[in-house]
Amino acid sequence: MKAVIIGAGMGGLSAAIALKQIGVDVGVYEQVTENKPVGAAISVWSNGVKCLNHLGLEKETAALGGIVDSMSYIDGFTGDTMCRFSMQPLIDEVGQRPYPVARAELQLMLMNAYGIDDINFGKKMVSVADGPEAATVEFADGTTVSADLVIGADGARSLAREYVLGHPVDRRYAGYVNFNGLVDVDEAIGPATEWTTYVGDGKRVSVMPIAGKRFYFFFDVTMPEGQPYERGTAREVLAESFADWAPGVQRLIAALDPATTNRVEILDLDPFHTWVKGRVAVLGDAAHNTTPDIGQGGCSAMEDAVALQFAFNEHPDDVHAALAAYESARTERAGELVLRARKRCDVTHAKDPEATAAWYDELRSEDGTRVIRGIVSNIVGGPLTS
Repeated sequence: MKAVIIGAGMGGLSAAIALKQIGVDVGVYEQVTENKPVGAAISVWSNGVKCLNHLGLEKETAALGGIVDSMSYIDGFTGDTMCRFSMQPLIDEVGQRPYPVARAELQLMLMNAYGIDDINFGKKMVSVADGPEAATVEFADGTTVSADLVIGADGARSLAREYVLGHPVDRRYAGYVNFNGLVDVDEAIGPATEWTTYVGDGKRVSVMPIAGKRFYFFFDVTMPEGQPYERGTAREVLAESFADWAPGVQRLIAALDPATTNRVEILDLDPFHTWVKGRVAVLGDAAHNTTPDIGQGGCSAMEDAVALQFAFNEHPDDVHAALAAYESARTERAGELVLRARKRCDVTHAKDPEATAAWYDELRSEDGTRVIRGIVSNIVGGPLTS
């Protein structure tokens, strides 16, 4: 069995490792010429960690992950603690600690696990087609490759998705821009083992620990889509947007490096349930582009990879049956997470100001029970957390 995977991101590499584990001959093709992950870090919740563990990367993942012992919500304006609670009940319930991880380090870990020298860089797919005996991919350099199956893990602007659906789809702007990066841990911003989130006025500022005594930070700023932005001006933009916010936020703005701070307009995609056309299937953002509001985008891609492995374990000699099983196992679960993230996004970013004000009031009386219940409900339901 030979598989071609288009895209060497988290989803594509996880799928490549998963299929190699069961003896599939896997080729990975990536359009970029070097590893440049988008975004500074990622929340790998317990379901994603279990997927990485399943791929044989338990020790490596733990070494890269930050230790989050508690969560807190802080009033963005006053700096008063709205609530603080332990993460231990979540860890006890699902049986795995979550880990925030630097994207570049996670990406390199996956590349090394698959075999970085075996990744075909600089290969931009321009077309894909199914056939009776094989599926074929054509690249911009004029070369082609054929295999028993093609997995399109080619991201949010997926060409494979267009082929599978038979038409392009438009992504939806979620209403906010996310600024993110890495800074050294500073307990004047937040405790070193806590996920600290400042909220107010439909905006959000958050820090969480990753390995190496660093914080992953992000700022959510509600604004219209397509606003002009000059790279390197993040400090000025954020200083204006959060001018009257608490001292911890001001300290974070002063500490960030504008040159390495990312600015990402947040979009998502309405769920759809056709992920397979013949020998071609989509995976990861190509299948379920999700806002980061519940931290499940990358985790969901890793779940796809494990589900794909399970499907080919069950149907080792029948590509069509295996891909049908993969599609059946994943579309409902992944689509539900997209809609949960969208709902959380709308509350966090004050699409309905009254609903957001009510959420802030809830946080002031929160003992962790409701927040953890919500996170657990996102974690449970995947191929390793059913």
